Amino acid sequence: MKFNIFKSSKKKATKNHEGAIAYTMSPRMELYTAVVTSSLSNSFYEGDQERLKRIIGLIKKVDPIFVAKLAIYTREQMYLRSLPLVLLVELSKVHRGDNLVSKAIERVIQRADEITELLAYYQMANARTDVKKLNRLSKQVQKGIALAFNKFDEYQFAKYNRNTAVSLKDALFLSHPKAANEGQQVLFNKIVKNELAVPYTWEVELSALGQKGFENTDAKAKAVAEKWEELIASNRLGYMALLRNLRNILQAGVSANCIEKVAQRLADPVQVRKSKQLPFRFLSAYRELEATSLQYVPSLMSALEEAVLTSAENIKGFDLTTKVVLAADVSGSMYKTISKKSKIRCFDIGLVLSMLLRNRSKNVVTGIFGDSWKQVNLPKENILANALLLNSMEGSVGYATNAYKVISALIAQKKAVDKVMFFTDLQMWDSSGGTNSLQNTWKQYKREIAPNAKLYLFDLAGYGNTPLSIKRDDVFLIAGWSAKVFDVLAAIENGRNALKAVKEIVL
Repeated sequence: MKFNIFKSSKKKATKNHEGAIAYTMSPRMELYTAVVTSSLSNSFYEGDQERLKRIIGLIKKVDPIFVAKLAIYTREQMYLRSLPLVLLVELSKVHRGDNLVSKAIERVIQRADEITELLAYYQMANARTDVKKLNRLSKQVQKGIALAFNKFDEYQFAKYNRNTAVSLKDALFLSHPKAANEGQQVLFNKIVKNELAVPYTWEVELSALGQKGFENTDAKAKAVAEKWEELIASNRLGYMALLRNLRNILQAGVSANCIEKVAQRLADPVQVRKSKQLPFRFLSAYRELEATSLQYVPSLMSALEEAVLTSAENIKGFDLTTKVVLAADVSGSMYKTISKKSKIRCFDIGLVLSMLLRNRSKNVVTGIFGDSWKQVNLPKENILANALLLNSMEGSVGYATNAYKVISALIAQKKAVDKVMFFTDLQMWDSSGGTNSLQNTWKQYKREIAPNAKLYLFDLAGYGNTPLSIKRDDVFLIAGWSAKVFDVLAAIENGRNALKAVKEIVL
């Protein structure tokens, strides 16, 4: 997964969004970075439609098998949901003649609502505006959805049987799935007749409670607390739902014993691994708790620290003999939220990822950069607390993207390190108006101080360019928001080649 696939030809030179010299990627690499760093929500430099248009254009430039494998990789390894569906719908428009698309769709769909999500995007992508918007459905899309229908039980269908533009009933009529047995045929009939059993979920239970009348506010508050305690005791509250509702649970005033159960579940390594949460989800929950003065907050914050440590357990890191610099980009463009509904920014993702690696490495310098570079000494424990501490330094280094100053500081100190790692959107420039650049400073550092040093760019935005032209095997690009990016890092250390993980997916 050594993403060292650029060419040093001047024809590859371009400009980044700040007008500085940058270098283009191969279509496969650009597609990869665009997908694994996107929630299809406006980024600082690129709107939804621009990003989507770029992804669609790149799909047409690369091998269909690579696109199908990338969809599977991003769903199974990077834990993304929307983008894999986009890849396969767009692939269905340009690739026909075999079962590549249907096989990939069956594998990518892992939740019942992804059936309807895929069809909703298909409708939009094909600009269907007539009454029967999903007529003339691609045969391979139809077949893939039909196969996916055999993956779910009644509870899973009922949980996601929502009043959306495309319903499960619509999907059933369109795809004509073949029931594997009599029991499944009964289930399909229930979908058609809208007779699926009402699922026991926190949304349904709390909604039903809200419809009841109460004598007074105290009676209602007691009932809400009891309902949360019931939901938690039932173990039917999903891990993601638990993360998102910690503040609600505390505000409901549940018992100390109930809070202990919540903390135990949050920190349970088996539950953490099974949940496949992106690391920044733990930071989001942690930040919500920190902002409150409710009882039991410290115990839940400690549980979240244990949880994120579990998510870091497979990160190999580096030993005492390897000197590492971790530099997080806190420039203005990094403050854009990843989606309209999220408070998480690229800045936050970079801080959490850098702290995860800091936890697994022994000889590390950490810091943030904007106009200037600031080294911040932090303990290896408390990943989330460290990320919030760095977050609180917002503005202390300015809002430009002078990455070269990280390397300039090493040159001034005459300090040789083995690895320098940037967590960034890659839109680097010289805000002073001069000719300083990361590329030139890196060359100087290699020439004068550390000839064997390596530079790693963790791309958190996927804009499709990089600030360096790679001429030697010493600069690497890694993209994504999942802790799985550190598997890529480990592969680089073992000398593996570009995008090997995607290629190795078995269809």
